[in-house]
Amino acid sequence: MKLFIFSIFLGLALGGCTSSSESTEARIWVSNEGDNTVSVINFRTLEVVATINVGQRPRGIGLSPNREELYVALGEDDAISVVDTKTLEVSRVLDSGSDPEMFAVNPKNGHIYLSNEDEGTATVLDPVSGKQIAVIPVGIEPEGVAVSPTGSLALVTAEATNTVHVLSIPEHEEIKTFLVGPRPREATFSPDGSVAYVTSEIGREITKFDMVDLIEIAKVRLEEVETKPKGIVLLPKRNELLVTTGRGNTVVILNAETLERLGTIGVGKRVWGISSTTDENFAFTADGLDDEVSVIDVNSRKVLKKIKVGSRPWGVVFDPGN
Repeated sequence: MKLFIFSIFLGLALGGCTSSSESTEARIWVSNEGDNTVSVINFRTLEVVATINVGQRPRGIGLSPNREELYVALGEDDAISVVDTKTLEVSRVLDSGSDPEMFAVNPKNGHIYLSNEDEGTATVLDPVSGKQIAVIPVGIEPEGVAVSPTGSLALVTAEATNTVHVLSIPEHEEIKTFLVGPRPREATFSPDGSVAYVTSEIGREITKFDMVDLIEIAKVRLEEVETKPKGIVLLPKRNELLVTTGRGNTVVILNAETLERLGTIGVGKRVWGISSTTDENFAFTADGLDDEVSVIDVNSRKVLKKIKVGSRPWGVVFDPGN
């Protein structure tokens, strides 16, 4: 009886997030680097509805601004795989330069900004023409990429040099370099682009930057030795950050203004990517060593369900549908 009541509650809660959508329109996309696939999860039922073969070592994952295409970074194919979100088939493959790790899509023009890990560069792709618009030298072993909501700045983290590189758009010139804690991984912007946050895995740090004056304004170091900050998502309505901790197997909740720690949620083993619903009520984590995605109720700060996906899930992105 308890399970039945819980299922009804979950269905109502999830359905309320996308009341105008068909059940197949709101989805969770997951890149599985262990078996070279993308899992497609129906948001209402929280079941895997399709598995797509995309290419070798898929990691970074994201949607085009109109959500008609899904992009997947293929590290061993030196390419970006483009999936049609209606047919769930790979429509084309883009030359990304060597070893793409992660990327961000410019919300204004749809260009893809990606990191080339073994070349120490960031490449800008036009996914329509397939052409490389620019190749920009950054630090050694670049990984995380973020583009501001205004489309005027990009951030690229460089793991080996412990740096964050600020690039101007459309000039594609480096205008600032920040030194951060050891092994910076991911970055994210506030909705107006005035603030950015960066995780540092080995340093166990989250750093906050003023992107108008280009200065560091706050930093917090997580205490647990096993905690390795990796993925990060900002919930602006709640004024909270959700940070995955790798081998720490948790999501840490921080106050986005002060970086004060507000709570911790236990998830699966070696948690990497994270995404959230647009209403900020739910979040999803890629639990790499469990081959699962954890579904988090942000209000109760509890895991509602774990969904089996492909081998070693790494990236995750939520698609709200129409």
